[in-house]
Amino acid sequence: MAKKIRWGVLGTANIAVTKVIPGMRKSALCEIAAIASRDLRKAQDAATAQGIPKAYGSYEDLLADPEIDAIYNPLPNHLHVPWTTKAAEAGKHVLCEKPIGLTAAEAETLIAVRERTGVKISEAFMVLCHPQWVRLRELLRAGAIGELRVVQGCFSYYNVDPANVRNIAEIGGGGLLDIGCYMVLAGRYAFEREPLRVVASVDRDPVTKTDRLASAMMEFGGSNGATNQAVFTCSTQLVPYQRLEFLGTTGRIELEVPVNAAPELAARLNIDTGVDLYGGGMTTETFPVCDQYGLEGDAFSRAILENAEVPVPLEAAVKNMAVMDAIFRSERSGMWEPV
Repeated sequence: MAKKIRWGVLGTANIAVTKVIPGMRKSALCEIAAIASRDLRKAQDAATAQGIPKAYGSYEDLLADPEIDAIYNPLPNHLHVPWTTKAAEAGKHVLCEKPIGLTAAEAETLIAVRERTGVKISEAFMVLCHPQWVRLRELLRAGAIGELRVVQGCFSYYNVDPANVRNIAEIGGGGLLDIGCYMVLAGRYAFEREPLRVVASVDRDPVTKTDRLASAMMEFGGSNGATNQAVFTCSTQLVPYQRLEFLGTTGRIELEVPVNAAPELAARLNIDTGVDLYGGGMTTETFPVCDQYGLEGDAFSRAILENAEVPVPLEAAVKNMAVMDAIFRSERSGMWEPV
């Protein structure tokens, strides 16, 4: 397959210039052809640093470029749906950063946009393209740990800068939308179905009003009347840490760095038979060094070139947001909320 998809990047967000663009530049099917910013100098500086041929001083100019096939949208959360819509209406395929919207209802509007414009639109959950997540599903489906009953995870970092977009409540800041969405995804991905209800405890920063510490439990139906659970904690004001564990009736699987797998390091997946509490039944699978952002870019580009399904269809993105909605409702009600 010789052809590459020509990509334009909306904005100079940190994730774009430090992770996604470098990853896509190493990929087989992606060509980063242009970048835009509302500040032309920022776009030019980023283009120079990243080796991108064209820089634009407005998002509109980028969308008007006939030589751009697809757009990567890493703008602040409240701009995901509006600019994804504008890009689609300009005839561009769109890979939009998570969360794809602020609510499920907002995200769902993109389905009509997709149908009207005929373009591909996907939520950028790059982890689903990483070999460790692919292998996780293989092991779970093969019954490697018996029947999966519990998914538990933690994801945290420390950021108290009130000017940072993650700490501005009005534009979709807070830990749940930023990183809790990965934990919700993990439960849905592992059980391969939707949770029935959720309950949550949320602590908000008194200054920024964003959720700085949140824990939630998702209840999934199981076989023979059993109740399966996914439980997680996420925080924007804790020591940087992330881990996911999948507990079954005969063993467990652990992803050591489930979300921010380093592109220069091999990822590791641990499988424990549970023969003792001290690692006697532990084996480790190591995955070759890879860049999950490049893999994601190639997967989306391949979907365009082959007219195939995108990595995260909008219908799946809306379902993830529906769980997030229920978590926020539980915060307000203090009770279990249906999804």
